[in-house]
Amino acid sequence: MEIKEKKAWPDRVIGNINEISDRAAMGLPEHYVAPRVTLSNQTLAPFYDQSNDLLVSTLRDKENSTEHRLGAGTMLSLKGDDRIKVYEPDMVEIESAKAQIGTVFESMDELYERFKKYGVQRSWVQKEGPRFEYELDAFRIARYPVTNQEYQAFLEDSEFDEIPTSWQFGYMNILDSNKPVYTVTDRAATAYTEWLSAKTGRKFRLPTEYEWEYAAAGEKGYEYPWGNDIQVDACNTMETGLLSTSPIGMFPQSDSPFGLCDMAGNVEEYVSTHYHAYPGGSIVEDDLYLKLGLYRIARGGAFNRFIDLARCQRRHGAYPKSLYAIGFRLAESIT
Repeated sequence: MEIKEKKAWPDRVIGNINEISDRAAMGLPEHYVAPRVTLSNQTLAPFYDQSNDLLVSTLRDKENSTEHRLGAGTMLSLKGDDRIKVYEPDMVEIESAKAQIGTVFESMDELYERFKKYGVQRSWVQKEGPRFEYELDAFRIARYPVTNQEYQAFLEDSEFDEIPTSWQFGYMNILDSNKPVYTVTDRAATAYTEWLSAKTGRKFRLPTEYEWEYAAAGEKGYEYPWGNDIQVDACNTMETGLLSTSPIGMFPQSDSPFGLCDMAGNVEEYVSTHYHAYPGGSIVEDDLYLKLGLYRIARGGAFNRFIDLARCQRRHGAYPKSLYAIGFRLAESIT
């Protein structure tokens, strides 16, 4: 039997991602390619007898390999992840602030040149400008995106009619319980916040676009939650090569300055804001705008997209294509 040489992991996209196949948009050939990081019995074996606290500690230790952290997070899903509390989500309070939002026009050419190998179009970058200051009131935002386990509780209680298409035949695999829910619409995301608000008497909602960016980028307006440099193994994007979502908080390197997890990579996240031009800017009629007109903004990167999408300032949305892995996280008003 001939042993084929292992090919290099993809690092570019050829063509417009909205006009080519999902695999091509991920830089992959149409034939099978094994993930760079895989789960196996050997991966799970060290964790069979570990306590939940130790599993979380292992998952959160950035000195551990991605595979080792994945094993700990997966075992945590099987044993029951104590971090997930449907009616008491872990919320982080963000003080009122003058937030720097967006990207300066002068840097857009450089950004486009840096990321065009991933299929990025110049118009996508243009939507980020100009940079401006915005005064935010204090608010709370969830440490983690909403998980499959939480969304399942919502569906069971409310009988809402939108089952994620990522749940094959409507089945939520327990191995995915502590991973972010995705392939839901903004309608479903809003319905979840309304359901949880009614259940708890609190004021849950989706974060605004500006709240999300500030919570991800911090006071200094970083390009990524960890800083301005590209770190391809810091979050769950195509570069990491899982080809699937990951347990919440598994990439501690990507925690935001406020301690929020998974704001770069894993799944994109809906915000409450619809696309509009920034102050001093103009409407950009890119493929999303031409296809949908008014559309809900999504932020953050995803496991099946390259790291350009994980930039804190990047504005995108739910183009009608299965490639777009979008979930959401909670925010809460403070009165």
